[in-house]
Amino acid sequence: MNVLILGSGGREHAMAWKIKQSPKCEKIFIAPGNGGTSEVGTNLPIDLGSSERVKDVIREQSIDMLVVGPEAPLVNGLVDDLRAANEFDHLKIIGPTKHGAQLEGSKDFAKQFMQKYQIPTASAKIVTEENFEEGIAFLEGIEEPPYVLKADGLAAGKGVIITSDLDEAKEALNELIIGKQFGKSSTKVLIEEFLAGIEVSFFALTDGESYRILPEAKDYKRIGEDDEGPNTGGMGAVSPVIFADRIFKEKVQNRIIQPTIDGLRSEGIDYKGFLFFGLINVKGDPYVIEYNVRMGDPETQVVLPRLKTDFLEMLEATSDGTLIDTEIEYQRYSAATVVCVSEGYPGSYQKGVEINESNPKGVITFHAGTKRDGEQLVTNGGRVLNITGLGKNLGEAISMSQKGAEFVEYEGKYFRTDIGLDLKELGQ
Repeated sequence: MNVLILGSGGREHAMAWKIKQSPKCEKIFIAPGNGGTSEVGTNLPIDLGSSERVKDVIREQSIDMLVVGPEAPLVNGLVDDLRAANEFDHLKIIGPTKHGAQLEGSKDFAKQFMQKYQIPTASAKIVTEENFEEGIAFLEGIEEPPYVLKADGLAAGKGVIITSDLDEAKEALNELIIGKQFGKSSTKVLIEEFLAGIEVSFFALTDGESYRILPEAKDYKRIGEDDEGPNTGGMGAVSPVIFADRIFKEKVQNRIIQPTIDGLRSEGIDYKGFLFFGLINVKGDPYVIEYNVRMGDPETQVVLPRLKTDFLEMLEATSDGTLIDTEIEYQRYSAATVVCVSEGYPGSYQKGVEINESNPKGVITFHAGTKRDGEQLVTNGGRVLNITGLGKNLGEAISMSQKGAEFVEYEGKYFRTDIGLDLKELGQ
């Protein structure tokens, strides 16, 4: 089977690495890919915003399966465009249609969906330029901060503001809506009830009828140690998660995952692909913070190494509607990944910095913001490398990932040294 993966991050490198292990995989292409994916398959430098160019590649390379990594092509309707063309009837596509992608593409859509199908989530108010003053009044009426503001549309993981200062919250609302901080993505803003608890990410593959739950993970969004500083696309992740025990998982499945699948079916949404559930554990009960319609990054880099089942076979069953016949098995070890970033990230940073990488035993390096400049590997983004350590327990996995991050050499390298330590302290 010839597989095309769209994307250029650590998530796509991890997907390519895992798919490549399947005996069913003949050729694998990553578009546009990065410096690491070029060692797993063939990189194709294409614009993901051009569905016509994607179609060209599918024709030219006789692609049998398309796996859409990032959210933007899904929200923009790539799957709909491909399905509308009869010549691609043979193509197995992993990713929802534009309608289903609104679960991530619009916080307003997702919130209304959850409320309609009684999926536990925080209460919220939608604010636009037209009712801006109502939004200010709503903020003033919140008795106990912090204040949570979310841009309605896609904002590359940076559209959430949490502050305990009312004036900062008002200014953030002004910048989002009046200042158009994220363009069309912030013409609507959710002011949301703050839920106190511990976050965890759950993932499912669904063929629209049945589903299979992948290993859970916990990611770390803020740039600084002890979860301080601005949000990033993700600074690290661990799997499994100690507090996601059998009882908690049953609650997630019964209260959140199953109602979501049922709701999609009730809405007539043809959904074949990944569902990401960003959850928070509030005194033992799960609440949905957000949906994503693809795998997380960097969570994929700890989830897929723990997957024992043939990943390509699972994707094939997802496309064929036979996922109910597929059993899923996990490896009996823990995984932790730490993200090495460029100096200045998540603000401005320099590209083209030479990288010297070396992997100690027990460590897997997944590339993100890298590219090949001749024989030399150089930085090409804010999040540069994902260093994944494996171990018989979380403590061992964390130690391996930190050791691997120390081996990496490039000017301005920065990584958090506390990824996963909060869970380790809980006894995992």
